[in-house]
Amino acid sequence: MEDEYPLLLDTFLSDSQLRLNELHRSHDVVELGHAAHSFKGSSSNMGAMRLAQLCSELEQYCRQGTPDGVDAYVQRIDSEFALVLKLYSEERARFPD
Repeated sequence: MEDEYPLLLDTFLSDSQLRLNELHRSHDVVELGHAAHSFKGSSSNMGAMRLAQLCSELEQYCRQGTPDGVDAYVQRIDSEFALVLKLYSEERARFPD
């Protein structure tokens, strides 16, 4: 399992960047809700619980069908991901390639 851990970190960080880009690009609340749901799951699986919670809040907000206000949710997710990225990148650096 420990041999796979660096790959898991790499995959999470690269996939998270793609998911974050989806959140920024999407203007459709249904699509945005799906992206938030997906990001929530991967964040939760990797132990980034605050990030998962913020994604859950965005997902629930999108279910209301109103696009107004989603930018504030995405901004909070951005801020939290910046922290997660720093911590998980430092963790990844502990393992040689």
